Amino acid sequence: MKFFGIFIFILSITCQTFATSDSVFSFRFRNDVTVTIDFPSSFNKNKTTQLIVYALPNGNTTAQTMGKILKEGDDWHFNIQHIAAQTKFIRNKIMNENIVVVYLENDLKAWPAWKKQHTNYTTIIPLIIDTVIETLHLKKYYLHLNGHSGGGSFIFGYLQAFQQIPSIVKRISFLDSDYGYDSTYTTKFTSWLSSNKQHYLSVFAYNDSVVLYNGKPLVSPTGGTWYRSKLMMKDLSKTFQFAQTKNDSVMQFSALNKRINFLLIDNPEKKIFHTTQVERNGFIHSVLIGTKFENSNYNYWSERAYTQFIK
Repeated sequence: MKFFGIFIFILSITCQTFATSDSVFSFRFRNDVTVTIDFPSSFNKNKTTQLIVYALPNGNTTAQTMGKILKEGDDWHFNIQHIAAQTKFIRNKIMNENIVVVYLENDLKAWPAWKKQHTNYTTIIPLIIDTVIETLHLKKYYLHLNGHSGGGSFIFGYLQAFQQIPSIVKRISFLDSDYGYDSTYTTKFTSWLSSNKQHYLSVFAYNDSVVLYNGKPLVSPTGGTWYRSKLMMKDLSKTFQFAQTKNDSVMQFSALNKRINFLLIDNPEKKIFHTTQVERNGFIHSVLIGTKFENSNYNYWSERAYTQFIK
């Protein structure tokens, strides 16, 4: 897609620079998508950029997803994900790459609903990402498709747009967000994972099948991430051999020298851990798993390791 062809869809661009000197740029794509880019002050054009495309969870704004220190009267949503602070933690670990995070929010605040309104979403979704790449003039980069909750719907929309997952995608992370998985994606995942030793798939889920909300099941028997994650793992196990480890309530199933990881939270107390998985260093782990920084000064499903970076 040519640069000028892309930019006819951008309505406005704003920029805010924080005391850290990192910058946050925002623009509107067409008339119903807000793209916000967290760009590091330490950006070095000679380094490879890990472009993390983070599709927002249902019902959350970008500001809430980025997070902040709560003040009296603030909405509680500002204190449940803290992706901005987790990003700062990651940047203090990974020094040989530029870490750029792209927050994607639509006006319906739900990617599944947005896709229903846009029957040509398999055309629009790649165009959104192309626009970001052109905006940043990136030359050396790779994509990390990431998202929480309904954000997984955006990831699956991107995957649907291609017969094979593009090689520029090196990481795919579902933070309790693979509701839309079905076995039609198995061949794509299998081929992509087999094609390059730098390709990583990470899936986070908890046992939502036992949760009751207002006396009713939170999800249908086959509609939650617990069921969908196990289905995905079952499909992939036809090609890849998984090994299981357990640490407290976290069951980890890994394959391909830990390039495929399913982190499943047991839930004997039948609690809702939908966002807790992100809060408890989930985003950090999705980026650092499989690197030399995995579990360095943090643990998944443990206390926040990024508190000092919350602004």
